[in-house]
Amino acid sequence: MIIELDSVELYFDKRRILNGIYLKAETGKIVGLLGRNGSGKSCLLQILFGSLQPKYKFLKIDEKPLLKPLYGQRNVVYLPQHHLAPDHLKIKTLFKLLMLDWEEFIAYFDSFSTNYNSKMYKVSGGERRVIETYVVLKQESAIILLDEPFSNIAPLHIEKIKELIRAEKEKKAIVITDHYYRDVIDICDDLYLLKNGCTQKIENLDALEDYKYLNLGTLK
Repeated sequence: MIIELDSVELYFDKRRILNGIYLKAETGKIVGLLGRNGSGKSCLLQILFGSLQPKYKFLKIDEKPLLKPLYGQRNVVYLPQHHLAPDHLKIKTLFKLLMLDWEEFIAYFDSFSTNYNSKMYKVSGGERRVIETYVVLKQESAIILLDEPFSNIAPLHIEKIKELIRAEKEKKAIVITDHYYRDVIDICDDLYLLKNGCTQKIENLDALEDYKYLNLGTLK
């Protein structure tokens, strides 16, 4: 599957946020989206998902225009920045509802083994993020959108999440944005920079310094 988002125009109170957007994702690849805080990365993922309606957008899947929201296709899962699961939902209930194997989860995250009967609000913010990112990645979907999956997560858990993302990309198209740019760069196959409302395809990492997203010498 190949999904392309093009010609996005987004305004808030007559202020232009996005204009000149192109983003392409496909099965078997991880697409990284970088940009400074407030550049519109979350808005772009919401537009792609269909939960935010811009003034204009052109979306197509496998060369065919898609006129309905992407979420209506039932083949896309979106991890927003905010909490995904209800506070009082038990973790074991979440796994049962989504038909996920708890033993498989703790094979990755053994320190979570005592949390099976806990409610979501009882675990730390970082632990909750790990759980919610895991269940999103493990859904039977063709497209995964991840907004800040590494936020407030311990470094060891970040490496495990990256391992999961790499495994899941074989049968999914994955788009990820995070301010932990080194981790995004580490796992992505294609990389875009969102700057001044436009996306730039990054073919050489030095361009991140040329566009002044990173300070000179940061990547050395």
